[in-house]
Amino acid sequence: MNLSRASSSEISDWWWTVDRLALGAMLALLAIGLMLAVAASPAASGGPLTEGNFHYAVRQVGFAALAMFILCSASMLTPAQVVRAALLLFALALIGSAVAAFAGTQTLGARRWLDLGIMTLQPSEFLKPAFAVLAAAILAERAPTRLSKPVITFMLLLPALAVLLMQPDIGQSFLLIALWAALLFFAGVALNWLFAIGGGIAATGLLAFLAFQIIPRFQYIPRRIAQFLDPDKPGYQAGLSLKAFAHGGLTGVGPGAGTIKYRLPDAHSDFIFSVAGEEFGLALCALIAVLFCVLTIRLLLRSAGAREPFAQLAGAGLAVVFAVQALVHMDVALGLLPAKGMTLPFISYGGSSLFAVALTMGFALALTRRRPQIGTHEEPLFSFLGRAQA
Repeated sequence: MNLSRASSSEISDWWWTVDRLALGAMLALLAIGLMLAVAASPAASGGPLTEGNFHYAVRQVGFAALAMFILCSASMLTPAQVVRAALLLFALALIGSAVAAFAGTQTLGARRWLDLGIMTLQPSEFLKPAFAVLAAAILAERAPTRLSKPVITFMLLLPALAVLLMQPDIGQSFLLIALWAALLFFAGVALNWLFAIGGGIAATGLLAFLAFQIIPRFQYIPRRIAQFLDPDKPGYQAGLSLKAFAHGGLTGVGPGAGTIKYRLPDAHSDFIFSVAGEEFGLALCALIAVLFCVLTIRLLLRSAGAREPFAQLAGAGLAVVFAVQALVHMDVALGLLPAKGMTLPFISYGGSSLFAVALTMGFALALTRRRPQIGTHEEPLFSFLGRAQA
């Protein structure tokens, strides 16, 4: 395969225009995730008194291979194609999330998954990259609109929040709201509007907290917050997670030698960072954090250098939602936030999470590619999205 700069093949063009540093960081995180899948699989498939196996590790290898295909394919799209893909993805994810809320597989009182036979799919995971791209396209549109662009993006956000609350999924709802606020900030919305939006979100959060105490399906949320605020009575998962870090110390107890992971629920997904802390210690945890920081900062810088406002906004939004999800997962594992089932991008077990993260980063790589200016042009998209850089 010829990857020289003189070659005009699509693969060669992709290789010399894609951000190879960001791609390398993604591959490093994916490799760490596969290593931790091997470490956590015996605990997920067995228990303290039951022999486990590597069932989840084998499945994760298959998920990772498909995720790499998704990531590379998405990164080859033009910005205009990214918008079209995001529009289709948002519609399908919205429909799938609504179906899951009423007829999906129920786990711990929540209906978020569709049983596809060979795997379960969580459609709500795909709302984040799709919303980031569509909201950025709306905010970057130069043509005037009847409604203000922030209002249009809010109208796009509302149905997504509605289906998430029906499931319920407070974590994904928080990520979408944080993403929306970040996009408005990057778009240069006046600070008084941002303060007003922040006040509205705070007031809504307080009212929701009060309502959650009397609505049975949401009553677990106030209990988790109360446990988090009581330093003398940490939650079961949070307490075990902190013990895992204490047990691992600086360099960990060694691959496969962890014991707390056998008692920690969802150690292979929601608390995979704790498995890293126990078996590989602070050294691996610090490396993971550094990789997330490098990748996020790199994508933000590349987005800032893009020629088109749409690519700047969408690239920054995708980087932010990726970073916030990673931060929330790590903070929960360290006891800095209330327990919330949120995966660690590229590392936690699960096909839905891995595929959605691959799409998120694939879109980000596509939008931050350094394409030559000669021969570029704009082409019409959809009436309400205006034009995007082709």
